[in-house]
Amino acid sequence: MSDKGIIFMGTSEFAVTTLNALVEAGMDVRAVVTAPDRPAGRGRKLRSSAVKERAKELVLPVLQPERLKAPDFQAELESLNAALFVVVAFRMLPESVWSKPRLGTVNLHASLLPQYRGAAPINWAVANGEKRTGVTTFLIQHAIDTGDILLQEEITIGAEENAGDVHDRLMNMGADLMVRTVEGLFNGTIQPTPQREIDEGTMRIAPKLDPRNTRLDPSCPAQQVHDLIRGMSPYPGAWCEWHEPGKGPLHCKVFRSRIERTTGAAAPGTLRIEGPRLFLACADGWLEILELQMEGRKRMTAADLLRGLQRTEGSIMK
Repeated sequence: MSDKGIIFMGTSEFAVTTLNALVEAGMDVRAVVTAPDRPAGRGRKLRSSAVKERAKELVLPVLQPERLKAPDFQAELESLNAALFVVVAFRMLPESVWSKPRLGTVNLHASLLPQYRGAAPINWAVANGEKRTGVTTFLIQHAIDTGDILLQEEITIGAEENAGDVHDRLMNMGADLMVRTVEGLFNGTIQPTPQREIDEGTMRIAPKLDPRNTRLDPSCPAQQVHDLIRGMSPYPGAWCEWHEPGKGPLHCKVFRSRIERTTGAAAPGTLRIEGPRLFLACADGWLEILELQMEGRKRMTAADLLRGLQRTEGSIMK
């Protein structure tokens, strides 16, 4: 057994790409730690994580602890005698786990730390209209996403890219960066660097997405609303309420939009319909709604939605 053993920890498709890259690079991955199987779907059948499914295909041992502090899980980790733990899109680790390997525990974060610490860095970078983002590998320590940086790589965010587009690019970039990080740690060619201090006024955070912070507000500037829509697409979707005269509000998600440069004032939330096109009035102009999903319906283009509505005049979004 080599002295360069790795234990990989992850759950999502984002993590699968890094696991594949480590295996393809010939790394000694001794086991994979992932979430326990959970009921999912209408039938509530047990579903494995994407990482577990890939680990089985790679014939790697899989550990699925309910509690990371459980003595039997801790003993199993120690028995594998790994020099390094690699973490991608997993849960918060207790010190009794991340402090075990002699080279430490490396995490891959989808931002240019120290900016966008938190659970949803890709979404918030896009939603805040950032022009650039990237991936960072760093050593885990007590406070979340604050450990010493190992490597970083940057990309430019396109003006019309959404979170899904950026996610896919960072997923591949991050996998390559993690391979280079692991090689550098084993070869002793990487020097950890403390994260730079940032003034609170310029610090950006990436909190968990929930209904409170994903609701679009037409009283904001059109660019800000457009960026929120991009940042929440394809998941979970920026949402609002569609109010049709004489009916109760309907939950509505907007997935794609475009800044409309025409002039003309209207109260924020006003909807303007021009043939198959749907426009939303924001604080400083109009936003064309291109793709959305009304409560109880599938995701569709605005043109398809308008064809199916019996009445549109007087409807608003808020």
